[in-house]
Amino acid sequence: MNMGGDYMPVKSARRVLDIFEIIAEYPDGLTIKEISSLLTIPQSSTHNLLQTLLNAGYLYRDEWKRYRLGAKLIHIGSSAMESLDIYDIGTRYLRTLVNNVDETVFMAVLSDNELVYIAKIDSNRSIRTSAQPGKRKPLYCTGLGKSFLAFISEEEKDELLQRILFKKFTENTITDRLTLEKQLEEYRNLGYSIDDEESEEGLYCLAAPIFGAGGGVIAAISVAGPKERMFSRKEEIIRELKKTSYKISHEMGYRLNNK
Repeated sequence: MNMGGDYMPVKSARRVLDIFEIIAEYPDGLTIKEISSLLTIPQSSTHNLLQTLLNAGYLYRDEWKRYRLGAKLIHIGSSAMESLDIYDIGTRYLRTLVNNVDETVFMAVLSDNELVYIAKIDSNRSIRTSAQPGKRKPLYCTGLGKSFLAFISEEEKDELLQRILFKKFTENTITDRLTLEKQLEEYRNLGYSIDDEESEEGLYCLAAPIFGAGGGVIAAISVAGPKERMFSRKEEIIRELKKTSYKISHEMGYRLNNK
């Protein structure tokens, strides 16, 4: 039954998934012949698929030439688990944050060199913004994006900044890397980041990172509203924002000595 409209299954992709699933059932590993037999795939095709996965780090071969799941899958599996958990756990705390600050709150994750909004909870005082769940935005001109850039490792930050094409959205948008990096260093020391009308006119945003069990940044949360209104309660909002980010990080398995 075709559940995907014009979707047509790709045989090689299906075989790769079958290989992962069958090897996962055999912790001691399987030989090429055993995998070929179990999946009814010709040995020559099995060899080519296994070699590709081996070279990419998704499988490893022991001294008895038995194939097992590789270390690269650990990172992918951990990221998948955190991605599934972060929405459910995060939104629970964000509802409390909305009640405490009475402003709209957001949560986003990193996707390539952009952020993707995964949650938005409106307050009683709505704001005009293009940010919605599923929407992608640049990292360098958003509070959420700058939380990722400020708190990830230097190597990750450098790699992301090399790929960013700076574009001016408002008069306040920072479009040179040196100025941005100085700002990011300040935010890292403060424990939160700011979007001062840099992505949308009139919108002021305070954001903080969410850390996972491995110590890395897995998401970011923010409070956003009109600049005048946010400024009048800035310290209170920052306090509630940082408290919420810590609680979510803690529930995701982060401990201060993890980093």
